[in-house]
Amino acid sequence: MNDLETEAAAPLDLRLDRRRDLAAKYRATQSQAATIIPAETTDKDLMAIEENGYVIIEGLYDAGEMQIIKEEALALLGPTGRNSFEGLSTQRLYASLQKTRVFDRLVDHPRILALLDRMFEPNYLLSQCQVINILPGEAAQALHRDDLFVPISKAGVEIGAATVWAIDDFTETNGSTVVVPASHHWSGDRMAGEDESTLPAVMPAGSVIFYPSSLWHGGGANRSGTARMALTCQYCQPYMRQQENYSLSLSKDVVKEVSEDIRRMLGYSIHPPFIGMVNGMHPKRLLED
Repeated sequence: MNDLETEAAAPLDLRLDRRRDLAAKYRATQSQAATIIPAETTDKDLMAIEENGYVIIEGLYDAGEMQIIKEEALALLGPTGRNSFEGLSTQRLYASLQKTRVFDRLVDHPRILALLDRMFEPNYLLSQCQVINILPGEAAQALHRDDLFVPISKAGVEIGAATVWAIDDFTETNGSTVVVPASHHWSGDRMAGEDESTLPAVMPAGSVIFYPSSLWHGGGANRSGTARMALTCQYCQPYMRQQENYSLSLSKDVVKEVSEDIRRMLGYSIHPPFIGMVNGMHPKRLLED
Protein backbone atom coordinates (compact mmCIF):
# COMPACT_ATOMS: atom_id res chain seq x y z
CA MET A 1 0.00 0.00 0.00
CA ASN A 2 1.48 3.37 -1.01
CA ASP A 3 1.35 6.58 1.04
CA LEU A 4 -1.73 7.93 -0.74
CA GLU A 5 -3.60 4.68 -0.19
CA THR A 6 -2.52 4.71 3.44
CA GLU A 7 -3.83 8.27 3.83
CA ALA A 8 -7.15 7.39 2.22
CA ALA A 9 -7.52 4.35 4.47
CA ALA A 10 -6.66 6.24 7.65
CA PRO A 11 -9.51 6.94 10.07
CA LEU A 12 -11.07 10.35 9.54
CA ASP A 13 -10.13 11.57 13.01
CA LEU A 14 -6.46 10.71 12.35
CA ARG A 15 -6.45 12.58 9.03
CA LEU A 16 -8.03 15.61 10.68
CA ASP A 17 -5.49 15.46 13.50
CA ARG A 18 -2.68 15.76 10.96
CA ARG A 19 -4.10 19.18 10.09
CA ARG A 20 -4.32 20.28 13.71
CA ASP A 21 -2.79 23.67 14.51
CA LEU A 22 0.42 22.72 16.31
CA ALA A 23 1.67 26.29 16.83
CA ALA A 24 2.33 27.36 20.39
CA LYS A 25 2.87 31.12 20.38
CA TYR A 26 1.30 32.04 17.03
CA ARG A 27 -1.99 30.24 16.71
CA ALA A 28 -4.12 30.56 13.58
CA THR A 29 -6.42 33.59 13.60
CA GLN A 30 -9.77 34.28 11.96
CA SER A 31 -10.12 36.90 9.28
CA GLN A 32 -11.76 40.19 10.23
CA ALA A 33 -14.70 39.20 8.02
CA ALA A 34 -15.83 36.65 10.60
CA THR A 35 -17.28 39.37 12.83
CA ILE A 36 -18.15 42.02 10.21
CA ILE A 37 -19.97 40.42 7.26
CA PRO A 38 -23.38 38.81 7.91
CA ALA A 39 -23.58 35.17 6.83
CA GLU A 40 -26.59 35.90 4.63
CA THR A 41 -24.57 38.47 2.64
CA THR A 42 -21.89 35.91 1.88
CA ASP A 43 -24.55 33.31 1.11
CA LYS A 44 -26.03 35.63 -1.52
CA ASP A 45 -22.62 36.36 -3.06
CA LEU A 46 -21.79 32.65 -3.23
CA MET A 47 -25.13 31.88 -4.89
CA ALA A 48 -24.29 34.36 -7.65
CA ILE A 49 -20.83 32.83 -8.08
CA GLU A 50 -22.25 29.32 -8.25
CA GLU A 51 -24.81 30.30 -10.88
CA ASN A 52 -22.84 32.76 -13.02
CA GLY A 53 -19.20 32.18 -12.13
CA TYR A 54 -18.74 35.68 -10.71
CA VAL A 55 -20.31 38.36 -8.56
CA ILE A 56 -20.11 42.12 -9.05
CA ILE A 57 -20.31 44.11 -5.82
CA GLU A 58 -20.90 47.79 -6.39
CA GLY A 59 -20.22 50.81 -4.23
CA LEU A 60 -17.78 49.42 -1.67
CA TYR A 61 -15.83 52.69 -1.98
CA ASP A 62 -16.73 56.04 -3.50
CA ALA A 63 -15.09 57.74 -6.48
CA GLY A 64 -13.14 60.12 -4.25
CA GLU A 65 -11.45 57.25 -2.43
CA MET A 66 -10.58 55.65 -5.74
CA GLN A 67 -9.11 58.92 -6.99
CA ILE A 68 -6.61 58.91 -4.09
CA ILE A 69 -5.58 55.37 -5.02
CA LYS A 70 -5.37 56.31 -8.70
CA GLU A 71 -3.06 59.27 -8.09
CA GLU A 72 -0.72 57.11 -6.01
CA ALA A 73 -0.70 54.37 -8.65
CA LEU A 74 -0.04 56.78 -11.51
CA ALA A 75 3.06 58.04 -9.71
CA LEU A 76 4.38 54.46 -9.49
CA LEU A 77 3.49 53.11 -12.94
CA GLY A 78 6.21 52.79 -15.57
CA PRO A 79 6.46 51.63 -19.20
CA THR A 80 3.83 49.65 -21.05
CA GLY A 81 3.80 45.86 -21.28
CA ARG A 82 6.34 43.40 -22.62
CA ASN A 83 4.05 40.95 -24.45
CA SER A 84 0.62 40.72 -26.01
CA PHE A 85 -0.91 38.78 -23.12
CA GLU A 86 0.03 41.40 -20.52
CA GLY A 87 -0.79 44.11 -23.05
CA LEU A 88 1.57 46.10 -25.24
CA SER A 89 -0.44 49.24 -24.44
CA THR A 90 -0.98 48.38 -20.79
CA GLN A 91 0.95 49.49 -17.70
CA ARG A 92 1.36 47.07 -14.80
CA LEU A 93 2.66 47.65 -11.30
CA TYR A 94 4.21 44.63 -9.56
CA ALA A 95 5.29 44.22 -5.92
CA SER A 96 2.67 46.87 -5.22
CA LEU A 97 2.46 46.18 -1.48
CA GLN A 98 6.14 47.02 -1.12
CA LYS A 99 5.63 50.46 -2.67
CA THR A 100 2.54 51.90 -0.97
CA ARG A 101 -0.12 51.18 1.64
CA VAL A 102 -3.06 52.64 -0.34
CA PHE A 103 -3.98 49.25 -1.85
CA ASP A 104 -4.20 47.41 1.47
CA ARG A 105 -7.90 48.01 2.06
CA LEU A 106 -8.71 46.46 -1.31
CA VAL A 107 -6.56 43.40 -0.62
CA ASP A 108 -8.18 42.63 2.74
CA HIS A 109 -11.70 44.02 2.28
CA PRO A 110 -13.99 42.06 4.65
CA ARG A 111 -16.56 41.31 1.92
CA ILE A 112 -13.82 39.56 -0.08
CA LEU A 113 -12.32 37.77 2.91
CA ALA A 114 -15.76 36.43 3.81
CA LEU A 115 -15.94 34.72 0.42
CA LEU A 116 -12.40 33.37 0.69
CA ASP A 117 -13.14 32.06 4.20
CA ARG A 118 -15.89 29.91 2.71
CA MET A 119 -14.13 28.83 -0.49
CA PHE A 120 -10.65 27.96 0.77
CA GLU A 121 -8.98 26.10 3.58
CA PRO A 122 -7.73 28.21 6.51
CA ASN A 123 -4.60 30.32 6.00
CA TYR A 124 -5.23 30.78 2.28
CA LEU A 125 -2.70 32.99 0.52
CA LEU A 126 -2.43 36.12 -1.59
CA SER A 127 -0.96 34.90 -4.87
CA GLN A 128 -0.39 38.25 -6.55
CA CYS A 129 -1.49 41.88 -6.41
CA GLN A 130 -0.95 44.33 -9.25
CA VAL A 131 -2.27 47.50 -10.83
CA ILE A 132 -3.38 47.15 -14.46
CA ASN A 133 -3.81 50.36 -16.43
CA ILE A 134 -5.21 49.66 -19.92
CA LEU A 135 -4.44 52.56 -22.27
CA PRO A 136 -6.53 53.66 -25.28
CA GLY A 137 -6.02 51.45 -28.31
CA GLU A 138 -5.17 48.29 -26.34
CA ALA A 139 -6.45 45.08 -27.94
CA ALA A 140 -8.57 42.56 -26.07
CA GLN A 141 -6.62 40.09 -23.97
CA ALA A 142 -6.86 36.41 -24.85
CA LEU A 143 -9.54 34.64 -22.85
CA HIS A 144 -8.04 32.44 -20.16
CA ARG A 145 -8.57 30.76 -16.80
CA ASP A 146 -6.25 31.66 -13.97
CA ASP A 147 -5.76 28.00 -13.04
CA LEU A 148 -4.52 26.89 -16.46
CA PHE A 149 -0.89 26.91 -15.32
CA VAL A 150 -1.60 24.38 -12.55
CA PRO A 151 -1.36 20.81 -13.91
CA ILE A 152 -3.60 19.31 -11.22
CA SER A 153 -7.28 19.43 -10.44
CA LYS A 154 -9.47 18.37 -7.56
CA ALA A 155 -13.08 17.89 -8.54
CA GLY A 156 -15.28 20.48 -6.86
CA VAL A 157 -12.34 22.33 -5.28
CA GLU A 158 -11.27 25.76 -6.49
CA ILE A 159 -7.53 26.33 -6.18
CA GLY A 160 -7.74 30.10 -6.66
CA ALA A 161 -9.94 33.16 -6.94
CA ALA A 162 -9.47 36.75 -8.07
CA THR A 163 -10.77 40.25 -7.61
CA VAL A 164 -10.66 43.09 -10.12
CA TRP A 165 -11.30 46.44 -8.45
CA ALA A 166 -12.55 49.29 -10.64
CA ILE A 167 -10.35 52.28 -9.85
CA ASP A 168 -11.89 53.96 -12.89
CA ASP A 169 -15.44 53.35 -14.07
CA PHE A 170 -15.61 50.13 -16.10
CA THR A 171 -17.58 50.67 -19.32
CA GLU A 172 -18.36 48.60 -22.40
CA THR A 173 -15.69 50.43 -24.41
CA ASN A 174 -12.77 51.23 -22.07
CA GLY A 175 -11.34 47.76 -21.49
CA SER A 176 -13.48 46.46 -18.67
CA THR A 177 -12.87 42.83 -17.69
CA VAL A 178 -14.99 40.46 -19.76
CA VAL A 179 -16.24 37.10 -18.51
CA VAL A 180 -17.73 33.99 -20.07
CA PRO A 181 -20.74 33.43 -17.81
CA ALA A 182 -21.05 29.99 -16.21
CA SER A 183 -17.79 28.78 -17.82
CA HIS A 184 -16.61 27.68 -14.36
CA HIS A 185 -18.95 24.71 -14.87
CA TRP A 186 -17.23 23.60 -18.06
CA SER A 187 -15.24 20.37 -18.18
CA GLY A 188 -11.54 20.84 -17.57
CA ASP A 189 -10.54 20.16 -21.17
CA ARG A 190 -12.99 22.62 -22.77
CA MET A 191 -11.31 25.73 -24.12
CA ALA A 192 -12.89 29.11 -24.84
CA GLY A 193 -12.93 30.00 -28.53
CA GLU A 194 -12.09 33.36 -30.09
CA ASP A 195 -15.77 33.92 -30.91
CA GLU A 196 -16.96 33.00 -27.40
CA SER A 197 -19.88 35.03 -26.08
CA THR A 198 -18.60 37.34 -23.33
CA LEU A 199 -20.11 39.86 -20.95
CA PRO A 200 -18.31 43.05 -19.87
CA ALA A 201 -18.10 43.74 -16.14
CA VAL A 202 -19.61 47.20 -16.32
CA MET A 203 -19.41 48.85 -12.89
CA PRO A 204 -18.65 52.23 -11.31
CA ALA A 205 -15.34 53.10 -9.66
CA GLY A 206 -15.12 51.63 -6.17
CA SER A 207 -16.77 48.36 -7.21
CA VAL A 208 -15.27 44.90 -7.59
CA ILE A 209 -15.81 41.71 -9.56
CA PHE A 210 -14.91 38.45 -7.81
CA TYR A 211 -14.58 35.10 -9.61
CA PRO A 212 -12.95 31.68 -9.07
CA SER A 213 -9.87 30.74 -11.08
CA SER A 214 -11.89 28.27 -13.16
CA LEU A 215 -13.86 31.07 -14.88
CA TRP A 216 -12.85 32.07 -18.42
CA HIS A 217 -12.22 35.83 -18.62
CA GLY A 218 -9.89 38.48 -20.01
CA GLY A 219 -9.18 42.17 -20.26
CA GLY A 220 -11.37 43.93 -22.78
CA ALA A 221 -10.24 46.09 -25.70
CA ASN A 222 -9.98 49.79 -24.87
CA ARG A 223 -11.83 51.54 -27.68
CA SER A 224 -12.29 54.73 -25.66
CA GLY A 225 -10.12 57.82 -25.41
CA THR A 226 -9.13 57.35 -21.77
CA ALA A 227 -7.24 54.78 -19.72
CA ARG A 228 -8.96 52.20 -17.51
CA MET A 229 -7.21 51.44 -14.23
CA ALA A 230 -7.85 48.46 -11.97
CA LEU A 231 -6.23 46.66 -9.06
CA THR A 232 -6.39 42.89 -9.29
CA CYS A 233 -5.62 40.47 -6.49
CA GLN A 234 -5.39 36.72 -6.86
CA TYR A 235 -5.72 34.37 -3.91
CA CYS A 236 -4.98 30.66 -3.62
CA GLN A 237 -5.32 27.64 -1.39
CA PRO A 238 -2.70 27.47 1.40
CA TYR A 239 -0.99 24.47 -0.15
CA MET A 240 -0.38 26.23 -3.49
CA ARG A 241 2.71 28.21 -4.47
CA GLN A 242 2.04 31.94 -4.87
CA GLN A 243 2.66 33.57 -8.25
CA GLU A 244 4.48 36.47 -6.61
CA ASN A 245 7.37 35.50 -4.32
CA TYR A 246 6.58 37.76 -1.39
CA SER A 247 9.40 36.45 0.74
CA LEU A 248 11.76 38.14 -1.74
CA SER A 249 9.69 41.10 -2.96
CA LEU A 250 8.53 42.46 0.42
CA SER A 251 10.74 43.69 3.24
CA LYS A 252 10.15 42.67 6.83
CA ASP A 253 9.37 46.30 7.68
CA VAL A 254 6.48 46.24 5.22
CA VAL A 255 5.23 42.91 6.56
CA LYS A 256 5.15 44.43 10.04
CA GLU A 257 3.07 47.38 8.78
CA VAL A 258 0.28 45.49 7.02
CA SER A 259 -2.82 44.08 8.68
CA GLU A 260 -2.90 40.68 10.32
CA ASP A 261 -5.05 39.41 7.45
CA ILE A 262 -2.57 40.53 4.79
CA ARG A 263 0.40 39.29 6.82
CA ARG A 264 -1.17 35.86 7.03
CA MET A 265 -1.98 35.85 3.30
CA LEU A 266 1.58 36.81 2.42
CA GLY A 267 2.71 33.52 3.94
CA TYR A 268 3.44 34.46 7.53
CA SER A 269 1.17 31.64 8.59
CA ILE A 270 1.14 27.85 8.84
CA HIS A 271 -1.13 25.49 6.95
CA PRO A 272 -1.43 22.67 9.50
CA PRO A 273 0.47 20.78 10.43
CA PHE A 274 3.65 22.52 9.20
CA ILE A 275 3.45 23.85 5.61
CA GLY A 276 5.19 27.23 5.62
CA MET A 277 7.44 26.70 8.62
CA VAL A 278 10.91 28.26 8.84
CA ASN A 279 13.64 26.23 10.51
CA GLY A 280 10.96 24.25 12.30
CA MET A 281 9.25 27.37 13.63
CA HIS A 282 6.34 29.66 12.79
CA PRO A 283 7.36 32.31 10.20
CA LYS A 284 6.08 35.12 12.43
CA ARG A 285 9.11 34.54 14.62
CA LEU A 286 11.16 36.16 11.83
CA LEU A 287 9.40 39.43 12.64
CA GLU A 288 10.36 39.44 16.29
CA ASP A 289 12.92 42.04 17.36
